[in-house]
Amino acid sequence: MNTKRILFTGGGTAGHVIVNLALIPYYQEKGWEIDYIGSHNGIERDLITSLKGVTYHPISTGKLRRYISKENIKDPFKVLKGTMQAYRIIGKRKPSVIFSKGGFVSVPVVAAAKLRGVPTIIHESDYTPGLANKLSIPFAKKVLATFPETMQYLPKDKSEHVGAVIREELFQGNRENGLKFAGLTKEKPVLLIMGGSGGSQKINETVRNSLSKLLHAFQIIHICGKEKVDHSIKEKGYVQFEYINEELKDIFAATDFVLSRAGSNAIFEFLALRIPMLLIPLSRAASRGDQIVNARSFKNKNYAQVLEEEELTEEKLVEELLQLKKVAPVMMDQMKEFKSEKARDRVIEIIKEVRK
Repeated sequence: MNTKRILFTGGGTAGHVIVNLALIPYYQEKGWEIDYIGSHNGIERDLITSLKGVTYHPISTGKLRRYISKENIKDPFKVLKGTMQAYRIIGKRKPSVIFSKGGFVSVPVVAAAKLRGVPTIIHESDYTPGLANKLSIPFAKKVLATFPETMQYLPKDKSEHVGAVIREELFQGNRENGLKFAGLTKEKPVLLIMGGSGGSQKINETVRNSLSKLLHAFQIIHICGKEKVDHSIKEKGYVQFEYINEELKDIFAATDFVLSRAGSNAIFEFLALRIPMLLIPLSRAASRGDQIVNARSFKNKNYAQVLEEEELTEEKLVEELLQLKKVAPVMMDQMKEFKSEKARDRVIEIIKEVRK
């Protein structure tokens, strides 16, 4: 084993990559050899392959569906193939430890790591564990949780609440640069709208249909998802992007309010940056309901307002965002209680403790 080689895995959505992106710079600075196992076409490949000093290994992977599909017949074979590929990669690269962020691509990797005798640490961001992590937990050496409430769902003998791991560069954003990048001014507060890495058709449409009212109160930066920019809209104070990567820290610095899905990593970043948020979680019809539970937890702590997708209308959206503007000072004061500085350091310490 190479005591200074670490392998990361996780993908499917940006949420299954963000924590890895928060940890990788530390190991780059310390001169570690870094590998990443992801899928052939997932968002993790786009986010990771541009990183200096990180070797990306794509593997075959299935999708863990909760609905009937003929693809379910093929998926076990894809997972088996992916496990064999991961087994060979781990055997060749010989990492001393593996860090998994979840998503369906991680299951073959964690299983292969167990077969190779390489310790794996799993990080669960959501309030309740996702299906991929549930399948992987028996093979893991350690399981880490973001929400303290998640501990009730995890095996006590190998689990620990560490809190939210936040990307350090997000605290280094520049408001002036963010406004300049978006082509906005200082005249009105900035509302950032994010529908998740895949975008949200319903949020996009409702926002665009409400622009005439919203632009009276806000300037809007709309991150709307791949191929979901509406080029026919030419409203002053409204700017659209498919996705923002390197400039995101500056965009966050320029943001006064955010409308977002309720993926754990994203909302904890907004919390750490003290950005008042209106959350529209994915409905149970489109997910396992994890975002609904995440959002309720934040609402109960007065970190966010919540609007269920089933209740989303143009009138309700405008009403909730104007209300967010009013209550923002109280919400920001409540956010001061949250401390994120130690979570990343504790995860790095745990990795040091369990590696071979």
